[in-house]
Amino acid sequence: MDFERFFAAEIARLKAEGRYRVFADLERSAGRFPKARLRRDGRTLDVIVWCSNDYLGMGQHPLVLDAMVEAIRGGGAGAGGTRNISGTSHYLVLLEEELARFHGKEAALVFSSGYVANEASLATLARNLPGCVVLSDALNHASMIQGIRASGAEKYIFRHNDADHLDHLLKGLDRDRPKIVAFESVYSMDGDIAPVAELSAVAKRHGAIVYLDEVHAVGLYGATGAGVAEREQVGDRIDVIEGTLGKAIGVVGGYVAGSLALVDYIRSFAAGFIFTTALPPAIAAGALASIRVLKGADELRARHQERAATLRLRLAEAGLPVMESASHIVPVLVGDAARCREAADALLERHAIYVQPINYPTVPRGSERLRLTPSPLHDDAAIDALVEALCDVWRRLELRRAG
Repeated sequence: MDFERFFAAEIARLKAEGRYRVFADLERSAGRFPKARLRRDGRTLDVIVWCSNDYLGMGQHPLVLDAMVEAIRGGGAGAGGTRNISGTSHYLVLLEEELARFHGKEAALVFSSGYVANEASLATLARNLPGCVVLSDALNHASMIQGIRASGAEKYIFRHNDADHLDHLLKGLDRDRPKIVAFESVYSMDGDIAPVAELSAVAKRHGAIVYLDEVHAVGLYGATGAGVAEREQVGDRIDVIEGTLGKAIGVVGGYVAGSLALVDYIRSFAAGFIFTTALPPAIAAGALASIRVLKGADELRARHQERAATLRLRLAEAGLPVMESASHIVPVLVGDAARCREAADALLERHAIYVQPINYPTVPRGSERLRLTPSPLHDDAAIDALVEALCDVWRRLELRRAG
């Protein structure tokens, strides 16, 4: 086989479909978020970022930065290896204790990323529970899907956020058979929020483990920012909460929280944890500082929700095709991959606004969109500039407006 020819042809196909991913050479600037520096064609350009998952700007918070600097000066740059080989840094011990308290659970376990936390945990549980069957929401993240597939367990897909369909599927299974119901709280592409109370009630009624991905909710919802389960006051129904340190918390990494026995089981059997180098002390220290700030950050969360609501309203008033969303995520429909790329390029080149196009397979074909993530630091002037820029791009490219 001519491998190089195959690779080149596949890349050419992606480019022809408008789905080729281009990574911006973008340098975040602490203290200036959401401003950043873009390096392109030998030039440096100041841009406004409208698509970051650092939802609250915690990646530049002074207490987070100070904690990381102190940790790196005291403990060095790296972890030295896996936790089994090199031991666990005390910052990781403190972080896992804080995460367990954060979610009202007995224990927590930190992974190298949210993707790995999902894939390793779901694969380990579903593979090893005798005769386990997994029931997964139709729009679950790729990391959850991959973990379920890797487990080899029998699986059923329930319609998105449909508690009745989940109940119907569970009724067809032996009650004594081990079952895992896996879903997310906030779905990051459409911005909708799952009926966590309903879904978890159905799952518990049938004796299932409830596995909840709170990646896009941690830090943002609930009295202390622990997520939608906290907001809905149903944390006691959730057996496994999975979250990330790389979005609202502002650093990198993932974790699961649950009972002492369940978390210890994952720690002892999940290859994605056992054989991966631990997070460096500085990352753990930064995450720990961030969570401690976020637990008391009600005003920041309120400002975040107000900014999202304001942007959504302004886009609708301008006749732009803003999609319905119950969360902080504000998607604007384009409906074509190549046109979505054109719109993103035009925003950057004409208006110094950075937004990444979201295309298939992240979203279904025909639903390509620009995914906007306003933060508490996007002021009224930034919103005005964005709306004006989008109107200009929509007019120039003759894109479809709201119906």
